[in-house]
Amino acid sequence: MKKIIAIAAILTSTYAANAQVSSTATQTVNLNLSNAIEITFTGSSSATGAAVNLAFNTVNDYANGVTSAAQELKVRSNKNFTVAIKANSTNFSYTGTTSPAPIMPVASVLDVMVSANGTGGTIASPFSSTAYADVTASNQNLISNGSRGGNQTFSVKYQATPGFSYPAGTYTTDVVYTATQL
Repeated sequence: MKKIIAIAAILTSTYAANAQVSSTATQTVNLNLSNAIEITFTGSSSATGAAVNLAFNTVNDYANGVTSAAQELKVRSNKNFTVAIKANSTNFSYTGTTSPAPIMPVASVLDVMVSANGTGGTIASPFSSTAYADVTASNQNLISNGSRGGNQTFSVKYQATPGFSYPAGTYTTDVVYTATQL
């Protein structure tokens, strides 16, 4: 009987020496996300796009207007969004030799068309992908219900049709795009 107890004691101490011992620790990790949105021009990778120069060199340019190349913008947003467009003023600013300076209204001269739409949203009326609509000094929705994501792009083309009513010079306005989360 003493041998059995001795063998049991040896087995118990061997088992105890080989037993796995563990301990655990727990930590909570919180991701504190906030709403984020950004709109940039893909050509400059910034909120300021390159200047668009529309040159009127021939009588046909004055009669038919001049159209720009496509200008691509990118929206990155963690919520669905809209994009609005407006001119920064009602009239173009003028640089030239005519005095007094001529007054050219933006809304009757500068138009925009959405030439590509990869936002997942819809082009808002009066804008379209097939016809130009006036740019005004008031915010107008250009893209409605764009889908959240990191590479939501769209492109616009400008068309200017000043006609023959204005003297030579440089007429300038800034076009402002505003992306707003829904």
